[in-house]
Amino acid sequence: MAHLLLVGAYAGFQWTVRALVYPQFTAVPADASAAYERSHSQRISRVVGPLFAGQLVTTGWLLLDRPEGVRLLGVVASAVCLAAVLAVTALLAVPRHRQLTDGFDAAAYAGLLRADSLRVAAATANAAVSAWAVLG
Repeated sequence: MAHLLLVGAYAGFQWTVRALVYPQFTAVPADASAAYERSHSQRISRVVGPLFAGQLVTTGWLLLDRPEGVRLLGVVASAVCLAAVLAVTALLAVPRHRQLTDGFDAAAYAGLLRADSLRVAAATANAAVSAWAVLG
């Protein structure tokens, strides 16, 4: 259940970022956008860091020591979804955030939104496959 709670919390978090947080980036005045991005990155890491760590722990635990009734295929699919989220974050989202620390850049922002759409899809899929894996 801890795994399902964590992947569900992350999916909700990711949808919130995509629907509420990132659209606000365009409302920040140009002369304040670099500071806004730096503040955003610092604050968001306090939320996403524990969610990532928790998912890594519970996914690893389920892969290594699956309790009775947990579907292995669902756990493997969950691990793939988590790997996709982490890869997209590291390879696409973080570099776009770094570009935005220099000030608002429309191309970097568009790239961030594309990356975030991938994370939303993977996080949502993770919630679904984890529910199937854990709840049966």
